[in-house]
Amino acid sequence: QVQLMESGGGLVQPGDSLRLSCAASGRASSVYSMGWFRQAPGKEREFVGSKSVSGGITVYADSVKGRFTISRDNAKTTVILQMNSLKPEDTAVYYCVAGYTYGGTRPSDYAFWGQGTQVTVSS
Repeated sequence: QVQLMESGGGLVQPGDSLRLSCAASGRASSVYSMGWFRQAPGKEREFVGSKSVSGGITVYADSVKGRFTISRDNAKTTVILQMNSLKPEDTAVYYCVAGYTYGGTRPSDYAFWGQGTQVTVSS
């Protein structure tokens, strides 16, 4: 099992930046990729981005490309989502995910999910 714990959500204004962190524990070294999904009220879960543990494969949703960046720490147990130029439509609960695929964009591609952290972008 892999446990994931997100932190860093909050309320920001349009155009601001926010940094989310996800700490993995348990058998974290066994996963192939870590990433993020989000879910806005009344909408389905949406893929945000993922990065392979090796760092060689990084995928982003078109809606965040150029604004969001995923990175890892050297111990490969923490993944960071740096969000810049935030928009009201980025408002959602953000979930950290981990799994045994490379470049997966479907919820079913990820076996492990965090509890989620709320990000609200509003003036």
